Amino acid sequence: MFAVYAAEQQYRHDTWSRDREHALLASIRERKAAVSSRRPAHAVVPQRVAWARPIGLHVSESDPAVCAVA
Repeated sequence: MFAVYAAEQQYRHDTWSRDREHALLASIRERKAAVSSRRPAHAVVPQRVAWARPIGLHVSESDPAVCAVA
């Protein structure tokens, strides 16, 4: 009898957790859709550089090899 009760409780807990996760993911998708619909179509997203900048790298702004967008 205890095993049946424990299995029912586990099932209810799993169902509740799964429903909560689905609701959370749905709200995230809705929020992203709402934000993307408010964003102007001509907005330019800056491109990231292809190389990783090492920690502690200090580059002078007068260096022509410096990328403007980091």
